[in-house]
Amino acid sequence: MQLQQIDHVALRCASPEATKAWYVATLGFEHVFPGQWSGSPIMLRLGSTYLTLFPQKENEPPARNGQAWHLAFRAATYADFQSAQAELQAKGVSFQFQDHEISHSIYFFDPDGFLLEITTYDVVSDVRGSACAE
Repeated sequence: MQLQQIDHVALRCASPEATKAWYVATLGFEHVFPGQWSGSPIMLRLGSTYLTLFPQKENEPPARNGQAWHLAFRAATYADFQSAQAELQAKGVSFQFQDHEISHSIYFFDPDGFLLEITTYDVVSDVRGSACAE
């Protein structure tokens, strides 16, 4: 078996429309296939990465064992990583910085409390730990 990449990540959302609006406005996703499948799921695309947003099932708790822990997006360069931080700050999205030695990451939450990460492997040694937001 030879796999190429992750095709999509499916998320259960309290309000798929609100979650869609957040991913589009905050992270630059594009709503694709609007109206397909009677509007559910909602499909979003960023490059070759897709998210499918499903409504939370009635009587289903928001988090279950076995659910994905977080979703990570890669910034190709440190400049892109810094730009992402500046954009999130400008949009009022708080995040936490972590130095993973081989990479730097920031962590933040989407409207449904799903943990998101932006990471870069383009680590500049003299700026270690300089990126941080509360």
